[in-house]
Amino acid sequence: MPGSHPFLSGGFAPAPESSDHVLLEKQYDLFIDGKWVKASSRFETTNPATGEVLAEVGLAGKKEVNLAIKAARKAFEGPWGKMTGAERGKYLFRIARLIQERAREFAIIETMDGGKPIRESRDVDIPLVAAHFFYHAGWADKLDYAFPGKKPKPLGVVGQVIPWNFPLLMAAWKIAPALACGNTVVLKPAETTPLTALKLAELFQDAGLPPGVVNIITGAGETGQALVEHPDVNKVAFTGSTAVGKNIRRAVAGTDKKFTLELGGKAANIVFEDAAINEAVEGIVNGIFFNQGHVCCAGSRLFVQESIAPQVIRKLQKRMETLVVGDPLDKNTDIGAINSAEQLERIKVLVDAGQKEGACMWQTEGKLPRKGNWFKPTLFTECAQSHRIVQEEVFGPVLAIQTFRTPKEAIEKANNTPYGLSGGVWSDKGAKVFKMTGALRAGVVWANTFNKFDPTSPFGGYKESGIGREGGVHGLAAYLDL
Repeated sequence: MPGSHPFLSGGFAPAPESSDHVLLEKQYDLFIDGKWVKASSRFETTNPATGEVLAEVGLAGKKEVNLAIKAARKAFEGPWGKMTGAERGKYLFRIARLIQERAREFAIIETMDGGKPIRESRDVDIPLVAAHFFYHAGWADKLDYAFPGKKPKPLGVVGQVIPWNFPLLMAAWKIAPALACGNTVVLKPAETTPLTALKLAELFQDAGLPPGVVNIITGAGETGQALVEHPDVNKVAFTGSTAVGKNIRRAVAGTDKKFTLELGGKAANIVFEDAAINEAVEGIVNGIFFNQGHVCCAGSRLFVQESIAPQVIRKLQKRMETLVVGDPLDKNTDIGAINSAEQLERIKVLVDAGQKEGACMWQTEGKLPRKGNWFKPTLFTECAQSHRIVQEEVFGPVLAIQTFRTPKEAIEKANNTPYGLSGGVWSDKGAKVFKMTGALRAGVVWANTFNKFDPTSPFGGYKESGIGREGGVHGLAAYLDL
């Protein structure tokens, strides 16, 4: 028997990843102009699986935000702005290699601070972080080839605000293309997950990145607002909620600032009767339960052709019962902790609304850990288009299921949402796949898979899911004056 362990579940003996070798300071300051600057106040960042305080982090006010932007401007007008693309690329290659060397450390901190399973941090997030730096390093001296006849120039100082669901990966998505294009950066990570961004600052020091090229300031919404509204910021890049994205759009209106907004989603995952059912079930599970559903492009709306709906739902429930909910540092864990108490409460509110509005809820069996923020994998059947769980982004491990009879009906239901970030189609008919993917009003559509990412492929949405693209050549264009 495995013995007493606070996270026993799933019938597996515990297989925890050791965090003994990970060095976390008790206090972290702000990273400005290549050095650590004390903030006037601090806040705590905690482990959502245990409630344990991991560190105290500096809270940047307007004074510190101004210092960071001045440092970025000085670097842009100084050594970084005068550097050749080939020289910039060398720094990006060096950063990518250092990330690979310290991959285990970054994966563990990402899991401790954010609550996601260690398997996901280790096998998905951190490898993609390195891949983005490698990819953009290769473009640094080839921008003239990417945009022939355009004479691309950097924009200047870029203010970047990132979310808590993929802290280090979102930092890489933002920082790597900005630096490759010759810009300097002021980054504000989410207040609940600042630690890997601060460890990344240490890595920048190890890489010898010139002072002021990347500045990392921690804080909450007020810090991000001060960064976005600062008059000496040339470009704003934001990933987060649609509500905050709308506020940023208002803030930059009437200015000459460029901006990209990658916002919320409510993706449709469409399964036809000719699909490979077992593979589709795995894709459904990956689409909604990856990272506890804390994914803007999560396949949170499942549309199943009526003839196979009972079979798919039965197989899906059976598969969900095998999911292990527990210690994020345990290698057996499939579903980790909800990132914060506030997010857990939002999930509960929307699930309660689903039940009150008449949808049928089903959850996996088993007990949840006593400490921390947890929610069981959940699905709803008998959903209507008007239900809140169908229309609103839950951002948790909650799936709303509807049926359809014809491709036309599936498209009408799938597009009947304010969002348009992503989608999925499952069928063995190539012509049907191409017709459906072309008709879905979504920026990223997968066929017979879900949640596949690559730095060479642009990512972004339509409608209230945002403006602009990140990744690929399209993502480079957002950081250049063409």
